[in-house]
Amino acid sequence: MPVADDSLSATTTVPPGPSPGRSKEAFALLAAVQVVLVLAITMLSVALPSLRTELDLSVAQLTLVSAAYGLSFGGLLLLGGRIADLYGRRRVFVVGTALFGLASAVGAFAPDVTTLLSARLVQGAGAAFAAPAAMALAVSLQHTPQARARAMGVWGALAPLGAALGTLLSGAATVWLSWRWTFLVPTLVAAAVVLTAPRVLPRDAGTRADGKVDVLGAVLATAGLALLSYGLVHAAETSWTSAAVTVPSALGVVLLTAFALVERRAPDPLLPPGFLASRRRATALWAVLIASAGTATVFFLLSLYFQQVADLSPLRTSAAFLPFTAVLLAVGPLGGRLVARLGSRTVIATGLSLAAAGLLLLGRLTQDSPYAGPALAGLLLLPAGIALVFSAATITMLNDVPAEQSGLAGGVVNTALETGPTIGLAVLTSLAASHTSTLGAGATAREAAEASGYAFAFTTAGVVFAISALAAVLLLRGRSGHRLPTDRG
Repeated sequence: MPVADDSLSATTTVPPGPSPGRSKEAFALLAAVQVVLVLAITMLSVALPSLRTELDLSVAQLTLVSAAYGLSFGGLLLLGGRIADLYGRRRVFVVGTALFGLASAVGAFAPDVTTLLSARLVQGAGAAFAAPAAMALAVSLQHTPQARARAMGVWGALAPLGAALGTLLSGAATVWLSWRWTFLVPTLVAAAVVLTAPRVLPRDAGTRADGKVDVLGAVLATAGLALLSYGLVHAAETSWTSAAVTVPSALGVVLLTAFALVERRAPDPLLPPGFLASRRRATALWAVLIASAGTATVFFLLSLYFQQVADLSPLRTSAAFLPFTAVLLAVGPLGGRLVARLGSRTVIATGLSLAAAGLLLLGRLTQDSPYAGPALAGLLLLPAGIALVFSAATITMLNDVPAEQSGLAGGVVNTALETGPTIGLAVLTSLAASHTSTLGAGATAREAAEASGYAFAFTTAGVVFAISALAAVLLLRGRSGHRLPTDRG
């Protein structure tokens, strides 16, 4: 029988977990936190107009409030993963979740933009420590390589599910209550988890006394990612050549370059240079990056399309995404099983192809398109592909990762999850706006021009996904063509 591509190697260390019953309970707790951490990214998406009115925000302030969570979340993830590996996954998970919940509570009662912005930044910091620790704990709960692969297949589908639920929550809260209530769900989940975790999650086996935190690397990575993201955020509302975009983006690139150089010489690097040397890991990471970028962009641009062009209410806009959520729930759990039967190359390439088809269908939207047309078809195909990509790519990323580096792996995966939406929104929103402006439409044709701009952005994204599907077929050759061993135990 051929060697399976995504099975754990014989040298991979997976510590013994708790009993099967307790493992399921613990995995459900960790999964709930992962969903809520991603939900916090999109939970203000539909509520932004009402938030802007209540707090009297400028466009720049509104953009910062929307992006602040992702800036600190993405910037601190590598540090969070490293600290989890060094000082105990359960300990770091509980502390990070508690910080996330506390900041969520502050955000709910924020009287002004300064308080709200601070709460969002601290929210992201807490998430950056909780997310990689949660993934590492989820891995440690599994007793066999096959169970680990199945669990990671499910885990990979949690991110798009969280993004979808965040949009639904945002619309419901905006119509029936207030944007402040969107912070209630993260607060309650965090409180319940902090109280339950000591009873459900396995104790930390001990800390690595020989390990040290790469302080210089942490500072460079955090500052570099945050500055790059900050610059790209402004690209969605101003020219790419403006100082607001070029200055922070250039500084971010310089700092990230310095980070890469420092890591080569560091005795205990934050991100070991060889970690992403694997062609399979690098391909899987790219798949996660563009899948998260595509998901965030679709939610953002389609929300604008439904409300500004199709004239739907916030609640109906949220309801329009229900098919997306339903497909994610149906397909997500199948990812691990499909990888076991078909291999990661086939599943990733298929997922990217399905997502490409969904995006190209959305690219056919016009001002007068009925919902039961390109929009619905795209919202059915796209999540099926996204769920497969996330599941298979997560399994591939974690393949052969030693237990002592599982926090690092979680940090790297989640960094791609957080960086992807920033890049995707910056590039595709700019393309949509540029295409709309070139049409030179008057006021009477504004909606048609906007619809055309959104469609152009979706089509561009679809082409990128299609090319990436072909690249996955070519780059994941060899061992990635085989199946995972089935679990017959």
